[in-house]
Amino acid sequence: KLQFLYLIGQHSTSPLPVPTMGDTSTMYNTHSELINHIEGMKEKRAELDRFIQKEEEEKARIVNDLRVLNERLARADEGLARKYAARQEYDKTIAETENAFSKIVDSSRTLLHVLKRESNALEKKHVGDSWQ
Repeated sequence: KLQFLYLIGQHSTSPLPVPTMGDTSTMYNTHSELINHIEGMKEKRAELDRFIQKEEEEKARIVNDLRVLNERLARADEGLARKYAARQEYDKTIAETENAFSKIVDSSRTLLHVLKRESNALEKKHVGDSWQ
């Protein structure tokens, strides 16, 4: 306790004993050991600061990459939305065209059927007629 009071410079009301050579050596060793531990902690803190700095830089890169990727994602979503809309227009036009074509085919069949029937009727009506 006396060594501690002597080291930190606090004085009590009773006079401090004069340190002996052994006390001085012990105080020096303790003082030296404290300084070494403090320096070691400062080195570890500095190393930790370097790791923190590297991780903060990595975090900043990741945040930037995320921002870039989110912008690309938004552009891709917009492009897909336009393409989906265009595809729906194509689907509608194709369906309408196929429907109209189907009606034309049905009408053509009906017309062909009517034409064959009329042709047969005309041939029966004019069998044996000579056109020469």
